[in-house]
Parts: sequence; C-alpha cells; structure tokens
Amino acid sequence: MSLRLGRRTFADTDLLVMAIVNRTPDSFYDRGATFADDTAMARVDAVVEQGADLVDIGGVKAAPGGEVSVAEEVDRVVGFVAAVRERHPDLVISVDTWRHEVAREVCAVGADVLNDAWGGVDPRLLDVAAEHGAAVVCTHTGGAAVRTRPFRTGYDGDVVQHVLDGVLDYARRAVAAGVHRESVLVDPAHDFGKNTHHTLEVTRRLDEMVQAGWPVLVSLSNKDFVGETLDRPVDERVVGTLATTAVSAWLGARVYRVHEVAETRQVLDMVATLRGERPPARTTRGLA
Repeated sequence: MSLRLGRRTFADTDLLVMAIVNRTPDSFYDRGATFADDTAMARVDAVVEQGADLVDIGGVKAAPGGEVSVAEEVDRVVGFVAAVRERHPDLVISVDTWRHEVAREVCAVGADVLNDAWGGVDPRLLDVAAEHGAAVVCTHTGGAAVRTRPFRTGYDGDVVQHVLDGVLDYARRAVAAGVHRESVLVDPAHDFGKNTHHTLEVTRRLDEMVQAGWPVLVSLSNKDFVGETLDRPVDERVVGTLATTAVSAWLGARVYRVHEVAETRQVLDMVATLRGERPPARTTRGLA
C-alpha cells in the first residue's frame, strides 16, 4: 500500500528516514544542541543533505522533566515549522506532540504528520489530523501516563499481541475520525511502557505487525533497550541501533525515526538491495 504523508506519496518498497530535530533544552541524546533556532535549522539543512525523507520536530522531551505548558510547546515548534516549510517546501514535516492544541497550530503552518508518541491520550488530535489532511503515527504505550518511565511493567499474556491490539485499535479510530487510510502509520513504541525484554520480543516479531497491513514506523535510535542489551551509555549506542535498524528493515518496517541520518540511509539502502528492491549504485566488479 502506498503511503501518503501530506503532499507526498511513497511506494510500499520505499524505506524512509525520519530525522529527529529536538526543540528542547534537555533531550536525552543531544542535550539541547538544537534548541536554538539557528542550530535547529542547520540540523534540518544537514539531514536533508544526508538523505532524510522527513523531519520530526518535537518541543517536549519524552522523559520526565520540567513541566512544559501548551503555550511553551507552541512557542518552541510552531514558528520553526513555518520556517522549515518556507525553506524546504517539498520536505515532509512531522511534529512530535500528543496535544490537539499544538497539532492544530502546526498543521496550520504546514506540518504533514502528527507523531503522537503517547498513544492517543488526547482523542481530539485525530479530529485535527482529519481536518487538515495530516498523517498520524499511532503508537503503543501500554496505557503509560505521559512523560513517565515504565516501572515494573508487565502484560497479561503475549506482549506482541497486546501491542498489536493497541496500535490497530488506534489506527481504526484514526480512520473512523476521517484520517485517510493511507496516511496512518503504526509504531510499537520501543521502550515506551515496556522493559527491555518486552522491546526485544516486539522487535524480533516485528513482521507480525507488518503483516497486519499498516505501514510500520520504528523509533530505535540510541534507546535504553540498546544500551541495556550491549551495556553501553547513550553516546555509544549507534552500532546497536544500526544493527536493530537492519533487522527491522528486513522484517518490513517502513519509516525510521533516527538521530544518525547518513548511517541509517546506508543501512536501509543495503537492506533494500539485499531484498531485491533497489539496484546497486554501481556494478563493475568482475565485469570489466
């Protein structure tokens, strides 16, 4: 099934890189490196050059921290989204928010995708998406409260089935609200409402989510499940992230929310070629 993200449509064999642009002073990975307008725009310019298909702009970090009001989140992202739209008119712009008030403001200035990382806690966000023709990312958080870490998390029965039930219910609600079927993505939400054992099980069985018939987005970049698996701090998780990216691509995920764009683009191109969906860039060995 083709994937429609705002003004652009992608084939079902396209593997898309979504570059993270944090408009926060306290993000877990870049620690506020793109909080200022100029550094944030420089980041956008750089990731476009590196091959990003879309950017994901967020004004509130996912982890616990200082309270960020609706007004503050609007101030952090809306003007910047408008500036990115003007500078890169064909770039797909996603905004990481769970609030319908913020969603309405960013859609009005050109956002194409609403990345709801908190699993539909504000049902009015779907109405905004439908009104503006925006795509929606439907995540699974296991009912976790916004901006909380999992604590002694457990699931009755199969965690993968629980994830499937959650994201598919959200996806159907999105369509019922008026979001176009080809503009709905599902995300198992690695680490959100899950311990490392849960996240690893969901990853190794990602093909079951793919087979459900909705395009799958994964947000793997430098997360705790990688750090705990390899016993590596945040700034030493790139190799583990890229290994998980390759496995996820082989299993059929279509969109990858990442910090390292150039490296991810190479991994995805390599997997696409191994799957027979992309020709090699050149083939001279043994032919000349």
